[in-house]
Formats: sequence, C-alpha cells, structure tokens
Amino acid sequence: SSSSGDEALRDRRARILARGLPKQKPIEGVKQVVVVASGKGGVGKSTTAVNIALALAANDSTKEVGLLDADIYGPSIPKMMNLKGNPELTPKNLMRPLKNYGIACMSMGFLIEETAPVVWRGLMVMSAIEKLLRQVDWGQLDYLVIDMPPGTGDVQLSVSQNVPIAGAVIVSTPQDVALLDAHKGAEMFRKVHVPVLGLVQNMSVFQCPKCKHETHIFGADGVRDLAKNLGLDILGDIPLHVNIRETCDSGQPVVISQPQSDA
Repeated sequence: SSSSGDEALRDRRARILARGLPKQKPIEGVKQVVVVASGKGGVGKSTTAVNIALALAANDSTKEVGLLDADIYGPSIPKMMNLKGNPELTPKNLMRPLKNYGIACMSMGFLIEETAPVVWRGLMVMSAIEKLLRQVDWGQLDYLVIDMPPGTGDVQLSVSQNVPIAGAVIVSTPQDVALLDAHKGAEMFRKVHVPVLGLVQNMSVFQCPKCKHETHIFGADGVRDLAKNLGLDILGDIPLHVNIRETCDSGQPVVISQPQSDA
C-alpha cells in the first residue's frame, strides 16, 4: 500500500540522516547530565552553574555532584571554585578532577596558564571538549553540571549529540538583546531533542543598599514573558546583588558562603 511505502521511505531518510550524527554515549559513572547555557555572554551563566552544582549537593548530602567547564576560550570555574593546579593522571591515563566544597571539577583552565589565551580553531576546540568529556575519571556522579560557552555553536551541538542530557537550564537577563539569544538557545536544544527544564532570570532587580529603592536596570520580567511564550517554567529569579558577584570572584560562591542569605 502507499502508506506503508511512505513509511519505508521515511524510515530510510531517517537512517541516512542519522548516519552523519555521532552516537550518543553516556559518560562513564555519570547518571544525569544537566547543561547550563545562555545565548549571550555576560548574563551570569557560570555563576548560576556553580551555585546550581553546590545547591544540588547541599540539598542532598547523599548525592555526588561534578562540574564541567565547557568554555574553552574563557574558563571561569577554576576561579569561582577556588581551584588551581593540574589534574593528576590515573593508571588508565584519565584525568582526575580537582575537588572543592565536595564538587569534582574539570576545566580547560586547569590545563593552561591562567593568563594564556586559547588561540584555536574549531577542530582543536572539539578535540578538547571530547577529552574533557571522555578522558576524565569522574568516579560515580549522580549529577554532572556542564557550564556551556555562550551561543549556539559547535560546542553546544557536539555535547548535545554526543552525550545523553537530562535537561538544559537557560540563563538570561531581562534585557531584550539577551532575550533574543536566550530564545535561540531554547530552540536549539529543542531541535536536538534536549529537554529544556526552564529559564533562570538573572540580574532581575537592583536594590540600593542605602535606601532600599529597587531599580530594574535590565528591564522587568522579560524572561518571565519569554518563558510564557515558550511554555517553559521559571526556575529562579536572581537579583543583581554585590554579594553574588563578590563571593564568586573570591572563590566562595554564595550558596556555600552565605546559605541563609536572600541571594
């Protein structure tokens, strides 16, 4: 019949298209992978990723959590997690993550000098990502939080197509130019069949420490409106607060250093 013929044709097309895609393979020892992404740089994605990893561990002390810095050009996890040094190698030639606050961390920042620029083309970046994903002895992790670079490029596609991802968290400020890119980020994950867990609205409001007056520096509720349009949840609404910035810069993220604070 024509319907079975159409079905066979669709199956054949799907097989041909799938040939060009890498096979998704779980990371050894890792149960769930959560990616933290943003369309635009400078919206506080790494800060959010670090504090999510610490919060997952703080909420349940039986859970083992890891943090992977997938930003090859601008790795910031070493500074935020107060970690320095080179990873040791296991007898199987795998890199051992560096640990602080109970979180196993891996970053390009551990493999190069702190001020050295990474002047690489795409293929070298992809090779580095493959090593950070596959040549690390993560032990047994319940969650691996991956801090993605900004944008919707090679790294995002490569990670999404190589590793089964439990979900993506999109971080954005309420500013229109950031929201445009956050929308693209959410659509990209949908296209590669990664569930978007929801959006985080960062730097949503600034409260003057003296008079307590609130100012929406980047606009109000832009991420909430975007979430409504996309049918997604708002996972958090984070103020623009000096403590959040200072604690990450000093390598003592707010979740660990000020767990009772509003921030």
